[in-house]
Amino acid sequence: MKAKVCCFFGHRTIPESNELKERLSAVIERLITSEKVDTFLFGSKSRFNDLCHELVTKSKERHPHVRRIYVRAEYPLISDAYKAYLLKDYEDTYYPERMIGAGKAAYVERNREMIRNSDCCVVYFKEGSAPAGRRSGTKIALEYAIRQGKRVIRL
Repeated sequence: MKAKVCCFFGHRTIPESNELKERLSAVIERLITSEKVDTFLFGSKSRFNDLCHELVTKSKERHPHVRRIYVRAEYPLISDAYKAYLLKDYEDTYYPERMIGAGKAAYVERNREMIRNSDCCVVYFKEGSAPAGRRSGTKIALEYAIRQGKRVIRL
């Protein structure tokens, strides 16, 4: 049976609240139990990602079959020691081959990789959250997920 996959992406900083944690926990639980999602893809560099990882890890206590995969945006080649370090918190990690040479666009390309490989995306996006003069990476990812026809669960 093919794995059902979900990715997460959101802003670097988020207004954390118990309400957000409860809503996110409920979404994760529903994805696992009702929609049979068994694989979650994670990036880095955002508090939203960290929160999602914490909550999926907590859900893993009840659902040990769930897999957490860290999709690296840096370090195409890693040492055995660094891989062992990552595998304390994830079941696997990889660096997408198509990202080689992406330069400053590495995080955009990594998010696109996660979206392409997912059945659904859980997103925390708030309009106007990008620094002045910059385009939000989260907005770029959200627009890409919509163009790809992915199911988007927006928090």
